[in-house]
Amino acid sequence: MPRYSEERKAAVLKKLLPPQNRSVVQVAAEEGISDVTLYSWLKQCRQQGVPVPGYRNAGDDGSPEAKLAVVIETASMSEAELGAYCRQKGLYPEQVKRWKEACLHGTGLQEGQETAAQKQQRDARKTIKKLKAEVRRKDRVLAETTSLLVLSKKLEALYGEDPDSEDN
Repeated sequence: MPRYSEERKAAVLKKLLPPQNRSVVQVAAEEGISDVTLYSWLKQCRQQGVPVPGYRNAGDDGSPEAKLAVVIETASMSEAELGAYCRQKGLYPEQVKRWKEACLHGTGLQEGQETAAQKQQRDARKTIKKLKAEVRRKDRVLAETTSLLVLSKKLEALYGEDPDSEDN
């Protein structure tokens, strides 16, 4: 398997990536590099977060970090600037808008989850407080029952008979 210099690899990838977006088969024939190698290079680019056009929607398979980076980069751009940016990166403005909505929706979900977690903690604290009060009440009842039992045994020992049986 031949090794290619980083410079040659970068030059070939430049032909495959935006703005040229040439096909893998065409570049493979032109450069004399197998298409499997080129697909491997494109896969590596995709894994690094580079928007790579292909058989799927361009950029939809990027990492969440790459998508967030695109959303942040394009946040202050006008429509014309966004269009130019998307052409340069091989993306569609609709994709960037979807990613932005997903980021905002995710933030909303996170806030909702935090609120739900706080409510759950409050409910748990209330339940714990009620359970502790019930345990204290049952401890008092148990102590009272124990003392009555002890007094009953002492009375029985003192009189030598069961105080409940009044058959005299």
